[in-house]
Amino acid sequence: MSVKLYVGNLPFSVTNEELKKLFASYGEIEESTIISDKFSGRSKGFGFVTFSDNADGKKAVSEMNGKDIQGRQIKVSEARPLEDSPKPRRRF
Repeated sequence: MSVKLYVGNLPFSVTNEELKKLFASYGEIEESTIISDKFSGRSKGFGFVTFSDNADGKKAVSEMNGKDIQGRQIKVSEARPLEDSPKPRRRF
């Protein structure tokens, strides 16, 4: 069973390919994605990595969470479905 990880506090210079390379040693990666701003195309500083095997993903979380990448301490956790996230308050 696959598992999707959230990777936050990434340096804005990290690309999809670099994100994949960061996690490649933990197992087979189905997909890696850096989230970017739809208008500027600039990275938002977070992304997602999907592992084919749940155990590989859990090992990656335990070993990569808090690791220093280009001077930034990244945050790695299992991704939650969007509907589990708190709704942002709308400004009028």
